[in-house]
Amino acid sequence: MLLQRLIALVGFVVLLPVMTITAVAVLLTLGRPVFFIQERSGRLQQNFKLIKFRTMRNNRDAKGELLPDEARTSAFGAFLRKTRLDELPGFINVMKGDMALVGPRPLLPETVSAMGHDGAIRASVRPGMTGWAQVNGNTLLSNDEKCACDVWYVENRNWKLDTQILFRTLHVVLFGEKRSS
Repeated sequence: MLLQRLIALVGFVVLLPVMTITAVAVLLTLGRPVFFIQERSGRLQQNFKLIKFRTMRNNRDAKGELLPDEARTSAFGAFLRKTRLDELPGFINVMKGDMALVGPRPLLPETVSAMGHDGAIRASVRPGMTGWAQVNGNTLLSNDEKCACDVWYVENRNWKLDTQILFRTLHVVLFGEKRSS
């Protein structure tokens, strides 16, 4: 875990100029707050606050209810999500020890609770900034397929697989996601 924290620190420092530009762009296009902070379920279902760049407006209907995600996501927010730039503040979560570089993506606590046995398997490791599901289709996968990827990762994880996932993450960021067979 110390090595991951060190790698996250180096990644944070190296990418600080990109994160600064992104933060200013979020501020100019979406306003405040720049960051989206949400309670997520971590290892052993211990909750933590996940930090990301905000990608959606806070638009509400006449009743004061938030509009659906599609109606609130800006073009710039969609770009941040596609390029994964919205995830860069996650280095802070890794440095704090809440997350790992590689692991199942952190989910909402109620989602993990509803997953039963598979949720418990996922929760046996720290959630990651990237993971097996993220490099095998991510948004192109159903929730069940993502869960199957996460369980497979937990049962087969090792440093070689983590290294492979990190390199495949770079490929996804540069060239976009494709569904793996």
